[in-house]
Amino acid sequence: MIKKEIVEKIVENTGLNKIIVKKVVDEFLNVLISCFENKERIELRDFGVFYFKKVKSKKARNPKTGQEVIIPERLKLIFKPSKKLKI
Repeated sequence: MIKKEIVEKIVENTGLNKIIVKKVVDEFLNVLISCFENKERIELRDFGVFYFKKVKSKKARNPKTGQEVIIPERLKLIFKPSKKLKI
């Protein structure tokens, strides 16, 4: 499902104006992006939690050359669904 389909589904279920719903969905996504850029934890009750986890550096190999490469330590975005969302 794409953003356009999500907006249409909300309009269908609520009867609200499509332009207003699109603005609300866009602003919600902008807030999420802003929080991700600031490495903030986001908890949406009955949906799940987005958080960042530190991943240690590790050794890997370039498949073309076989040369060993070091992948640096980084933060990884994790989503943990709520118990209600799990099927």
